[in-house]
Amino acid sequence: MNISLKKSLLPIIVIALLVFLGFQLSNKTAAPDVTFTTIEGKEISMSSLKGKVVLVNFWATDCPGCVKEMPQLTSTYKQYHQKGFEVIAVAMPYDPPAQVLNYTKQKALPFPVMHDGLSEVTNKFGGINLTPTTFIFDKQGHLLRRTIGNIDFNALYLLLNKELGA
Repeated sequence: MNISLKKSLLPIIVIALLVFLGFQLSNKTAAPDVTFTTIEGKEISMSSLKGKVVLVNFWATDCPGCVKEMPQLTSTYKQYHQKGFEVIAVAMPYDPPAQVLNYTKQKALPFPVMHDGLSEVTNKFGGINLTPTTFIFDKQGHLLRRTIGNIDFNALYLLLNKELGA
């Protein structure tokens, strides 16, 4: 290949790479189209939560990390809920439903809790196997962060302050 041909292809390659990069950055992962059915029987669709920053937390009553972070998740919810923050706690399919209900009532969890008995929600979120696993979505329903393991609450506060203008 001669030098002039290489020089003329270089700008085309650079432009193509920039377009590809721009597309990748704008192509954010969207929240799955799912409806949560709470332990009280209320249905909440993910699409109905547009306009809010949504944290979906997969947890289990026998998970030490989950139980440890629940009080701080509760206080975060209380602090940011009026500003447009929603939490949905999804108990894992293997967790006994009565145990989930008892824990929810005993700890007076203020946010919606569902038991995913048929694995429908865990499957739609990519087959969740480890707890806690947390997803945070922006007001448009795009994934901001996925965390396997305990939530870094300092990072969460920074994110919520930015996203909610708090």
